[in-house]
Amino acid sequence: MEITFPGNKKVNAAIGGFTIATDQPARAGGDGSAPTPFDLFLASLGTCAGIFILGFIQSRGLSAEGLKINFSMDWDDAAHLATKMYFKITLPKDFPPKYKDAVIKAAEQCLVKRHMQTPPKFEITAQ
Repeated sequence: MEITFPGNKKVNAAIGGFTIATDQPARAGGDGSAPTPFDLFLASLGTCAGIFILGFIQSRGLSAEGLKINFSMDWDDAAHLATKMYFKITLPKDFPPKYKDAVIKAAEQCLVKRHMQTPPKFEITAQ
């Protein structure tokens, strides 16, 4: 991955042939042209859980129509950190009740979430 700085408060990441753009909102001096890095972090949690849920549903030949996840969090203003994160899964209309607990377990397999639960060490250097 390579991180570049295309101007103003924009910071981009090039990875796997894709460019992921980030920016800061206008109130923070940015142009508001892309999500913030923290917004992308939150989106990675939701979409990661989503792909595991979707895989579970598709592997059983079930419809994903109406499936969605609403994500929210508790926030500590003093620390500027989330203290608890909530994933509310709305299951498809005809989703079999017998799979409810299993779909929650599927969401819990998200690699992004698992990394937060056992965070890696970080090493930052400069040349």
